[in-house]
Amino acid sequence: MSRLSLSTVLAAIVLAVFAAPAAARDCPKSVGAPSAIVLEVSTGIVVCERNADQERSVGSTMKLMTALLTLERADLDDRFRAPAYHGSPAESLIYLRAGDRLTVRDLLRGLLIRSGNDAAMTLATGISGSEKAFVRLMNQRASELNLDHTHYANPIGLDAPGAHSSARDLAMLALFLRTKPFFRRTVKQPSVSLITGGVSRTFANKNTLIPSVPWVNGVKTGHTASAGYNLVGSGRQNGIQVISAVLGESSEAARNEDSVRLLKFGMSKFQRITAAPPGTHVDVFVPIRYRRGAELELVVGFNGERTVVPKHQRDRVTIKPTTFPREVAGPIAAGEKLGEAQVLQDGRKIATVPLVASGEVPAAGVAQRTKSWFATPIGVLIGFVVVGGTVVLARRRRRPRGPSQKRAREEPGIA
Repeated sequence: MSRLSLSTVLAAIVLAVFAAPAAARDCPKSVGAPSAIVLEVSTGIVVCERNADQERSVGSTMKLMTALLTLERADLDDRFRAPAYHGSPAESLIYLRAGDRLTVRDLLRGLLIRSGNDAAMTLATGISGSEKAFVRLMNQRASELNLDHTHYANPIGLDAPGAHSSARDLAMLALFLRTKPFFRRTVKQPSVSLITGGVSRTFANKNTLIPSVPWVNGVKTGHTASAGYNLVGSGRQNGIQVISAVLGESSEAARNEDSVRLLKFGMSKFQRITAAPPGTHVDVFVPIRYRRGAELELVVGFNGERTVVPKHQRDRVTIKPTTFPREVAGPIAAGEKLGEAQVLQDGRKIATVPLVASGEVPAAGVAQRTKSWFATPIGVLIGFVVVGGTVVLARRRRRPRGPSQKRAREEPGIA
């Protein structure tokens, strides 16, 4: 299977698993964004949303799709030649000159950290040969990912008729992009150093939360006059990873404040727990060979499986044994792995844990094996035959002798 088709399958799985519930609550009133959403990554639970499917201009957050297509269709060490790009003074650029050759790795850094429009155009033409062909790919990929409220007109995010996305679509796209290690590493960097136009330059991350809030680890800003200030954000604390999106903010300060509030609100609703503590009983009792009626209980063994669950929902976690033997025979050490179980939350698998022996089972001795063997049907049958034959033989020996036998014993033998 090709890299792209594998990516498509993975995308379908991820976005199906992380489909948002229909009854997510409204976001706190302290969050002023007209369109917003926050979700927890490992469960896909949408903690709150406000007008999350409203189609809006979203600025350079559109570049998330440019990044995704690049990661799916190019190698990081590939080199693309920059086309002539004449940006306005207000545009975000990494100052490429026509003909500059940069690696895909550096172009993506310039795209995601500096939000360089010239980097976006270089990646688009390098992958598809033209901006128009690349935009077709963007819309095709959006359809494959079920981003139903997204349509692209350029790889940059400039305002254009028919170009729009939504808070939910952007959050789900960021969720999928976080499966890409290079993406995760890049979007949390406070700055990037590149050689462009023959000059070494350092560009600060447009997401000003990265250097100022230690637990924020992404993702992408966007701004135009009609879109307002937008941010797809992400953060992690105490093992809880969340993604947010705020659209249509009035200022960078409002964008940042609302993003921090949303991320904190999302993380506050979850806890990270040991999926199934060692020693947990699972109602599995396995018969012990050679010890009739005896059983060995299997329990959850030591495991490093920790998982994220909504707070106050620990009781909705269940354990389902999946593999274990029908019978065991010693020697078995206490704690020896003999099977596995799935840990489920509301029917969804969240972990796999080992099942181990709750105690020691010594090897059966010869006497115990013999006794056990005679308890089997064939053993009982053979025992019955042996005992029956012994009784018959004993009776024959005790039977009184007849007259002919007595005469034969008294008459002298023949010389």
